[in-house]
Amino acid sequence: MELLQASADGKFEVKPTGKSIVKAIGPLPEPHTLQLSNLDLLSGRFPVTYFYFYRRPFGKNYPLIIQTLRISLAKTLNFYYPFAGRIIQNPQTNEPEIICDNNGALVLEAEANIPLVNHDFYNLNESLQGKLVSIQPDFPLQIQVTSYTCGGISITFSFDHALGDASSFGKFLVSWSEIAQQKPITCSPDLRRNLRARFPPSYHPSLDQTFVKCTIEEISNIPSTNILLKRLYHIDASSISRLQQLASVKGKKRTKVEAFSAYIWKIMVTSIDEKHGKCKMGWLVDGRCRILKHENPMSSYIGNVLSLAVGEASCHRPGLMLARVVLGRDGPTVVVSSGRRFPVAELDFGFGNPVLGAVSSIIERSGVGYINQRPSATCDGSWTVSAILWPELATALESDSIFQPMSAADHLQL
Repeated sequence: MELLQASADGKFEVKPTGKSIVKAIGPLPEPHTLQLSNLDLLSGRFPVTYFYFYRRPFGKNYPLIIQTLRISLAKTLNFYYPFAGRIIQNPQTNEPEIICDNNGALVLEAEANIPLVNHDFYNLNESLQGKLVSIQPDFPLQIQVTSYTCGGISITFSFDHALGDASSFGKFLVSWSEIAQQKPITCSPDLRRNLRARFPPSYHPSLDQTFVKCTIEEISNIPSTNILLKRLYHIDASSISRLQQLASVKGKKRTKVEAFSAYIWKIMVTSIDEKHGKCKMGWLVDGRCRILKHENPMSSYIGNVLSLAVGEASCHRPGLMLARVVLGRDGPTVVVSSGRRFPVAELDFGFGNPVLGAVSSIIERSGVGYINQRPSATCDGSWTVSAILWPELATALESDSIFQPMSAADHLQL
């Protein structure tokens, strides 16, 4: 069987060994179409990939693990049936829609020719695309389970962003792990997609300054930039505390994410070419807890409730749109995203907790730098940081001791 792809030195190879389509089981609604909300349309349809690594499971062989994952996935899709649907373009509105027809999720199986301890966890350009992730557009949800020579396992979960945001995907993965462990699920997902613009439409003029209408082709063909490096870092708990102390002045305590953002900003401005007159930083904001002040009726809402903290963006039917900064039209920009509530250590599918959980994307072109932090699987206060960077920014961040290139031996105890 052909190898998916080998690294330049020929050391890391992944061989496909199986493929199956898993459909939801049990009673489902009649096939129907879900219209995307304004915020779904602002997601950009980028593929989002979460990847987890596990030590060799004790007492369970690989075929049994695959069987458990398939059976539990089918049961989970019964609760999250849009994830088993298709996303197609409506010819009348030219907007994507979710066709809930139980088309299924794609599950790929593969074998790697190295032990986990030899895996390059730092350079995601080498280790993800074409090896641990291979996107097929007919399936909005795709999973690849890869076994290693040491008996360890990696699982990559790739979602079309139209299905939802990090909160939605996190709830799906937690529900799946609970079902795999034969536990009751703790989230009853709200699949109604009932976020609608006010009528008559009204929006702030800053919308036109921040967002621009675009097509899926324009998103796929963002002009080439040097924002190409996909990296994974470890940040010690002591470094996070030190940044927070430095940022908290005059009796005002800053959050860890505020302090982290201030540090990135300070480093970022040193890496900008002088030809640019300005640079920007954005933050992805989850609107669920901001709908009502004292209660959160949207905590189980499945869909996109994210936007960039750069202006109002949810007041009229926008069509497919993206922030100008994401398309690379507003100068050098880094977007910071916090995954502090995303499940990492708790993602146990019945064969143990992961040693690493993180996020990335296999998009080949990006108009904006991206940095995401989340708790490490060790639960000791340290962070795992995923990044998409331009070379000068990567060099600047790595020149300090805070951003440590992820290492199997030093940070994952493999």
